[in-house]
Amino acid sequence: MIKKPAKTSLPIHDLISGRWSGRAFKTDAISREKILTMVEAAHWAPSCFNDQPWRFLVWDKNHDADAWQKAFDCLDDGNQEWVVDAPVLLLVCSDTEFSKRPGRANRWGQHDAGMASQNLHLQAVALGLMTHPMAGYDKARARETFKIPERYDLLAMIAVGKPVDSADDLEGRRKERELAERIREPVGTRMFDSRWDKPIT
Repeated sequence: MIKKPAKTSLPIHDLISGRWSGRAFKTDAISREKILTMVEAAHWAPSCFNDQPWRFLVWDKNHDADAWQKAFDCLDDGNQEWVVDAPVLLLVCSDTEFSKRPGRANRWGQHDAGMASQNLHLQAVALGLMTHPMAGYDKARARETFKIPERYDLLAMIAVGKPVDSADDLEGRRKERELAERIREPVGTRMFDSRWDKPIT
């Protein structure tokens, strides 16, 4: 497994520092138990009014290859190049209305769906899996193909699989991407102390 732990200024949990969005997956199937465990982790995210606005569509190539292929076909060409080996794809959606308060817009739905997604990503790391969220897909095609009601926002697609053991068998740009250093802007450019633009230290 290629490991690229985050270079942090202070120690953080291994599940967080070890999570990164690789692109080199094994074709090995993921057990149904592991898939359901990831979904269960997402299910226990916090949400406004406990409304649980997230919806996850899961496509397991080894459970329903035709459905997986339809999901794969929604991806942009650039993503298809490397996603082809990932045995599981997901689509994260969020409810634009509160299910328990009919007609009231849920402005926090995307935020809450993001927290559910992060639970799924971290659970995947704990299971020895790798995930990669993607914005590059045809939303209209996905909505039509899978009959997703207009009420739901389509957010990210996620590829899930077992990471390759090493980069030795990779070539060109794909190898460069897997071995590239992980970088972040300085914390103080995004995290503020007491007032806007005052870096926290």
